[in-house]
Amino acid sequence: MKALPRKQIAVITGFGLAIALTGCTFGDADSSTYKTREVSDGTTDFVVVENPRGGKTLSYSAEGPIELLEVEDDGATYAFKDMNGNGELDTWEDWRLDSKERAAALADEMSIEQIAGLMLVSSHERSPGDGLTEAQETYLSESNLRNVLNAAGSNVDETVPWVNQMQAYVETLATDGTPYVPVNFSSDPRSTAGSGGYNADGADISRWPSSLGLAATFDASHTEEFGEMASAEYRALGIATALSPQIDLATEPRWLRVAGTFGEDVAQNEELAAAYVRGFQGTGGEDTWGSESVNAMIKHWAGDGPGEGGRESHTEAGKYGVYPGGNLSEHTEGFLGSLDSAAVMTAYSIALDENGEPLFDDRTGTAYDAGRMAILREENGYDGVVVTDWGVMTGVNDPDAFIAMAWGAEDLTPAERYVKVLETGHDMFGGVNDATHILEAAELWQQEFEAGEQEIDAETRFRESGARILTLMLNPGLYENPFVDIEESKKILASDDKVKAGYDAQLDSVVMLKNNGETVTAADAEDWSDKTVYIPRSYNVGIAGAFGPAEYKEYAGIDLEVAEEYFGTVLTDEVVLDENEQVVSYTAPDLSDVDLVLVGLNSPDNGGTFTNAGRDPETKEFYPLSLQYRPYTADGENVRQTSISGDLLADGSKENRSYYGKTSKVLNESDLDAFERARDAIAASGKDIPLITVLKASNATIPAEFEADSDALIVGFGTSDAALLDVALGLHEPKGRLPIQFPANMDTVEAQLEDIAKDMTPYSDADGNTYDYGFGLNYSGVISE
Repeated sequence: MKALPRKQIAVITGFGLAIALTGCTFGDADSSTYKTREVSDGTTDFVVVENPRGGKTLSYSAEGPIELLEVEDDGATYAFKDMNGNGELDTWEDWRLDSKERAAALADEMSIEQIAGLMLVSSHERSPGDGLTEAQETYLSESNLRNVLNAAGSNVDETVPWVNQMQAYVETLATDGTPYVPVNFSSDPRSTAGSGGYNADGADISRWPSSLGLAATFDASHTEEFGEMASAEYRALGIATALSPQIDLATEPRWLRVAGTFGEDVAQNEELAAAYVRGFQGTGGEDTWGSESVNAMIKHWAGDGPGEGGRESHTEAGKYGVYPGGNLSEHTEGFLGSLDSAAVMTAYSIALDENGEPLFDDRTGTAYDAGRMAILREENGYDGVVVTDWGVMTGVNDPDAFIAMAWGAEDLTPAERYVKVLETGHDMFGGVNDATHILEAAELWQQEFEAGEQEIDAETRFRESGARILTLMLNPGLYENPFVDIEESKKILASDDKVKAGYDAQLDSVVMLKNNGETVTAADAEDWSDKTVYIPRSYNVGIAGAFGPAEYKEYAGIDLEVAEEYFGTVLTDEVVLDENEQVVSYTAPDLSDVDLVLVGLNSPDNGGTFTNAGRDPETKEFYPLSLQYRPYTADGENVRQTSISGDLLADGSKENRSYYGKTSKVLNESDLDAFERARDAIAASGKDIPLITVLKASNATIPAEFEADSDALIVGFGTSDAALLDVALGLHEPKGRLPIQFPANMDTVEAQLEDIAKDMTPYSDADGNTYDYGFGLNYSGVISE
């Protein structure tokens, strides 16, 4: 597009134009000139500008330095933001131009110091209700950080004023030598109905199944619709980048993060990842960037699923991923269907072959591994933003190290780490608030260039990343419209259509694995309104982690308040607690008048992401993660007595991380006690009371401990208790199918290879059904593919 003649540009100062246009109808599609209005969230006042004929909507602080440029084009008058105050419409200010063209032009105007700030993504910000804090002002002003991770809830009254405060503040930081950059807020997944995560509370956002639950629908339209609706809600909270989807192949059934994946089938993974990215990055159901678009960041390249023994790579215990089946190609293939995503996040783990040797030359995590990164950047030509996961730039031996996952690069200096990661093609660094070390890396890079050790100079390398990151900000329109209208947000968040679509997806994701004697049949809500149900209680002993000590939890297997919406009477156990509020005993009630027993189980809980699960904190010995509730001692013939992974020791030997002969430490064994208490109470009643087991699954579970005594078995992946009850009570016919295998026993789990999908012997139940990938029942029997 040719440059506009300067005579067609006028600078509109202040807010006087809005007063002059008060008689006009805001947003008139037939208008030939732009309209403005002032908006307030109660803390920040800002101006909204609506351009005619489909032009971009603009916003800027009412008290800030930004002025408008008025442009005549084909009989219409358009407004543009003069973001550097020079009175001219620069390439990067022209919203009609391609984002990459604008980004390249803007990157050329930035200093290395400012680009270094663009390369940072903040640590988790959890308290928007505190408003703009001094610490936030410091990293915005001194380190030029502009990518902020919102790890709080979805409370619009807290979040929107904080977002607008921050956007108004960064406008004031622009100078002649420091071009304006808005704040790009990002978020981990926040929409999972059954999540106990840090940002899953409240009723102010629509709720959907987990990614594993979306896979269980075997209907990609649910995933795309989720992306379309969730992205609109994200933008209503000021969030323009989603740190998702997580598309690691779940080939290791014990892995602690299976719930966040699309399962273990690579073809399904590709299909759903592509649908997710289309949904998030489009607007209004169209495959185009717009006001509802959110950058999708697929993760974790090149696949973080095959942790040895299922251990998690966030922790020292799980820093090695192993490929005994030589199957890296299938893990990378899962990413290739969604490489039009705006960004990619890389994995933590060190990748080893069946002999314990690095898959490529580097015995390091992905960020430092030139071989794995070359597959992404060179072989597949990915030109979007590449981001490290959080903590990758910190080594465990660094001063004041807290979250430190620079696996294999601990002995490098901080500046050397940044140089190495920049060499592998990364652009941004997760969880870093201070630009000090990256600026040291710029100096080191330049020294290496002048010594002939780098092909390009530091300025060129930094501008390359700067242009990519600015494209990430320009695509969803952050430069044009960074402020959020809180009243509009309240109309968007948890709107009826989104809540219904999310609940419909939850219902369709629920899997029925067993239905002996047609225990579950079509019913109406009134059929249960006068019935009595017994729901047993359980507890989880918790496990200490990076963020605190073990947390003991006591609970009913299914939320009793939810159950009261379905049943006339809800009974549960009598519980005796000690002085520490921990369970001494449970006593089941008299079941003489009970019509149904519902037992809610959670998958066997081995620990969370940051708990170093699989390694005893005192003895430092490794122990097995388990998919059964009762203690499992790993002494079978399939258990490795010598691990594939292990640190290289000072004497030249390799550490053995085997857990042979050790016993599991499942935190919620009490769930199985609850099931057995319910079973025994039914037997004691002398009545034929149906027992329906409702499994809230976060990964594969061995059903052998509870299936035979269950009349029906219902499985949900990240769904609400209400959706599970709707299916269990026959109010919605089940449609879901297993997105992962449920194994027969721990022997087959030990025999399978961490990097190979669907290589276990699935469990076969008392009715002769096999719980393999893709299995599920409806009222008529096995659901056909």
